[in-house]
Amino acid sequence: MTKIVTAVYASKETLTNVHDDLVSTGIPQEKIRTDKDKRQVQVMSPDADASEIIEILNRHQPTHLDS
Repeated sequence: MTKIVTAVYASKETLTNVHDDLVSTGIPQEKIRTDKDKRQVQVMSPDADASEIIEILNRHQPTHLDS
């Protein structure tokens, strides 16, 4: 089953760092969506990978995280 993990950040600049971090760990770019206006990143992943994705998103200190 696919899960969508959403994180909101305080600055738009953080979105680029989060995206790069996710891609460097092997997450396909087509599974990552960023919305600069809302300052959020959404990642679609299988349930098995969700904990790793949450760990990566938390490294960048989100203001809100929903899994």
